[in-house]
Amino acid sequence: MATRTITLAGTTVSRVGLGTNRLTLTSANVAFVVEAVTAGLAHIDTAHLYTSGESEKTVGTALHLPLDGVVVATKGGYRDGEGRTDVLRAQIDDSLRRLKTEVIDLFYLHRVHPGTPLEESMTVIAEAREAGKIRHAGISEVSIEQIEQARAIVPITAVQNRYNLGDRGHDDVVDHCTAEGIVFVPYYPLQGADGPAVEEAARRHGLTESQIVLAWLLHRSPMMLPIPGTLSAEHLRQNLAALDVELGGDEFAQICEG
Repeated sequence: MATRTITLAGTTVSRVGLGTNRLTLTSANVAFVVEAVTAGLAHIDTAHLYTSGESEKTVGTALHLPLDGVVVATKGGYRDGEGRTDVLRAQIDDSLRRLKTEVIDLFYLHRVHPGTPLEESMTVIAEAREAGKIRHAGISEVSIEQIEQARAIVPITAVQNRYNLGDRGHDDVVDHCTAEGIVFVPYYPLQGADGPAVEEAARRHGLTESQIVLAWLLHRSPMMLPIPGTLSAEHLRQNLAALDVELGGDEFAQICEG
């Protein structure tokens, strides 16, 4: 069975987190975030961009950050030009205010853009780390070469790329992160959960297809930490239950083949 926990940003967390790109600031969603943490969720992923800042505000309203045992990650610099020094610095400060915290556990550069040198953006993040505004740095949607360019400026704790059963274009990045001890956080992790091998495994285990796909990801690499998005406490518990699913080697290979 794949291990249930992983060390992220210096904290031991469950290997299934929560994506929050649809989280808006409502009393129901604030209660949902509290319930999620109570249910054992230990990693929440948000971004400056998500729901025009309401995602960060919801997390900050629900939790008293920083919170022992929980890692909240956010991201900045998504749109072209937002990786520039002045813009990215302002976004880090915005995120601190929205999350109502003095320090961000993990901050990613959300995108690398041709118009802004990667070194410029990562230097801003390194300076924020030195100033105590963030604890750990990450980078998103990148190649191996870009990971190593970033690591030359600041230690990289996590890489967040699009990766799932139906889109394995970053297999090389997953393998590199595994070899280097970098946490790999796949976004859109549940896509590709519609093949016959997944359906068969779900019937055999008495589980949902989404749980099988999450189990497949956890089996793929010990450094994998998927962040399926949901606003449902029931779905959240189902996602966390995937930590207990054991796929045999033959099952994993069959799911890989489709």
